Amino acid sequence: MYAPAGLRLVFYGIISSQPSAAGDGAEREADVFEAADIREWRGHDVVDPDGHKIGELEAVYVNTSTDRPAFGTVKVGMPTRHRLAFVPLAQAVVGPGYLKVAHDRKQVKDSPSIATDGELPAADEEAIFKHYGLPYQAGASGERQLARR
Repeated sequence: MYAPAGLRLVFYGIISSQPSAAGDGAEREADVFEAADIREWRGHDVVDPDGHKIGELEAVYVNTSTDRPAFGTVKVGMPTRHRLAFVPLAQAVVGPGYLKVAHDRKQVKDSPSIATDGELPAADEEAIFKHYGLPYQAGASGERQLARR
């Protein structure tokens, strides 16, 4: 099982193990990760909240309106039949050699997927968001919400 030591790195910031200034015991958010940094995590293990390995991080998809990481693809399946399953990166925790996501292994493996050499069709974006109960809204002119980085 994986467990981060000391600082916990989170996709949208570094969560300090020190309490907030309000003294309420809550953690505080600091610097924001750049998408370029996240690309360096390709090939790292992706684990669920209980530390069970789901697969390897293959790619990061950003929200096209904010350019912030939104989803990752995880290589899952049998060695001769790998596929890339989508998983939200919100609340993901980064550790040495792994990325812990907020969704359990079964939900990720059951998520919409693409072939390892495939691309996400724009028409399939909404199904990914629905699978995780997330709101989806394409751009005003039908622009995609996700782009691979």
